[in-house]
Amino acid sequence: MPVTILITRPEPEAGRFAARLRAVCGPGVAVLCAPVMRIELLGELPSLSGKEVLIFTSRHGVAGFCQLTTWREFTCYSVGEATAETARAEGLTAITCDGDAAALLDRIAQDAATGPFLHLRGAHVAADITGALQAAGHEATAAVVYDQQPQDMGETARRVLAGEGPVILPLMSPRSARLVFSQAGHIHAPLFVAAISRKVAEAVPEGAAQKLSIAQRPDAEAMTHAVHDLVKKAKRLEGGKRAQ
Repeated sequence: MPVTILITRPEPEAGRFAARLRAVCGPGVAVLCAPVMRIELLGELPSLSGKEVLIFTSRHGVAGFCQLTTWREFTCYSVGEATAETARAEGLTAITCDGDAAALLDRIAQDAATGPFLHLRGAHVAADITGALQAAGHEATAAVVYDQQPQDMGETARRVLAGEGPVILPLMSPRSARLVFSQAGHIHAPLFVAAISRKVAEAVPEGAAQKLSIAQRPDAEAMTHAVHDLVKKAKRLEGGKRAQ
């Protein structure tokens, strides 16, 4: 049976990641996009003075901010390079951090940045960056500029998970992990999970995955390597079954 990579990220990230994985993993692997969330831009900004240091932890935060104002004369900290590139494309001055909230907070401390800080975030977050900055003595607030609404993965994805062929499942957040397993139904396929962080790995039900790998860094490049490695492991598994 062919190996399938099941991508459950929201669009347009799902399509971007799918294209990346097709290029790396080659034609012998099926890639199925079945988002379990959709992004809705919303909300409003607090009154801006122009002195704020913006914090972006996703491309959606950049999009939400830029939809609500044309003001671009801000410095911002971005959790990773992809988010920083999106911010720069919108005319913002972006400082790239090393892929997760802890690295972002470390970089702010190293730079002795003083704020006031404004975190442009989704309705659901994995880390309380605003609270951490406040605890460190900074003036910091958050503005919710998008929501991650649950979306059904669809029957095609459930059939793949109930089938015989190995499934590679990249997971980017604890919430997406919980949504996937709540929607999946009976999983019969050999399941290989690539988690972007230990916190995401902890959201995978015990015993659900035949193999669970955590990316070396919390970014798309490291996740691509983790998925590619699991594809090779899954192919060896299938080869061993055929040899029997």
